[in-house]
Amino acid sequence: MFCTLCISHLVFSTAVSQTKLVVLGSGNPNPDPEHSGPAIAVIVDSQAYLVDFGSGIVRQAAALSPTYNGTLEALSAKRLNIAFLTHLHSDHSIGLPDLIFTPWIMGRNVPLQLWGPEGIDHMARHILEAYQEDIRYRLYGTQPANNHGWKVESHEIQHEGLVYKDELVEVVAFNVSHGTWPQCFGYRFTTKDKVIVISGDTKPSDNLIKYAKDADILVHEVYSQEGWSTKTDFWQKYHQANHTSTFELAEIAESIKPGLIVLYHTLYWGSNDEDILNEISQKYKGKVVVGRDGQIFE
Repeated sequence: MFCTLCISHLVFSTAVSQTKLVVLGSGNPNPDPEHSGPAIAVIVDSQAYLVDFGSGIVRQAAALSPTYNGTLEALSAKRLNIAFLTHLHSDHSIGLPDLIFTPWIMGRNVPLQLWGPEGIDHMARHILEAYQEDIRYRLYGTQPANNHGWKVESHEIQHEGLVYKDELVEVVAFNVSHGTWPQCFGYRFTTKDKVIVISGDTKPSDNLIKYAKDADILVHEVYSQEGWSTKTDFWQKYHQANHTSTFELAEIAESIKPGLIVLYHTLYWGSNDEDILNEISQKYKGKVVVGRDGQIFE
C-alpha cells in the first residue's frame, strides 16, 4: 500500500535536472517484432523511472546502456529499481518477472519499488512465489547473489494525486478511462526542466486534458481512424470504449497544445507511420512523432 510518509519529507534539489524521455516499447498486444510491449522511461540525471513493463523491457533498456554501446547509464539493468504501472493488462505488465529478476542477477542490490493500481501487490507476490526455487538456488547455490535485489516493495495507488516524490521528480497519478477497468492511471512527471505526461491506455479523457496542461511532452496511445473504419461493428465499439483515434487525439492535442506528442501503443490496422501523422494533421498542426523502440527525446 502507498504511504505518504515515504515521500513527504523529500524536496527537489536546487541543481538543474536533465530529463530525457525514452521509448523502450511502442507496441501493443500484437507480437510485432519491431514494436516491443509498452514501456516508457523518464530519465532524470542518472535515475530511470519506468512506466509500464511490456515484453522485452530489460533488453530494450540494456541496448541503450554503456554495456551494449549505448550512452544511458541509468538504463543499465542493475539500476532499474523504480517502476509505475498504468493498469493490469498483460501487454503492459508481462515484463514484470524480467524487471524483478534480471536486474537482480546483474547486480541490483535494493528492492524494486513498484507503484500501480489495486492488484499490483497480488501480482508481485505471486510472481515471487512462482519463482521461489530460482530465488533459493541463486541465494544458496554457488552463484554469488545478494538477498535484497529480488525483493519487491509494492505500493497500491488508491486515489489520484501525488504518489511519488524525491529530489529529482514528482509523479502524479490520474484516472483515465479504459473500458471497464476499475482503475487505470496516466502519470504526470514534473522535473526541474520538463513536464512529461503519459496516457496509458485510454479513450478520450477530460481528466487527461486536465492533468496534461503545460506538458512539454505528451506520450499518448492512438489508433488509425482509417483502419478503424474497416473493423466490424463489434470491434469498432470495443476500440471506441478503450482507445483513442487519430482524430480524437488531434482534438485533445488542440486543447492541450503540448510541446511534443509522442505516439505509442499504436494500432495501425494496415496504415503506416505517415498515414497516422496525416490523419492527425487534418485537425492538429503541432509537433507529433510516431514513437519507435529505442527513441530518445530530450
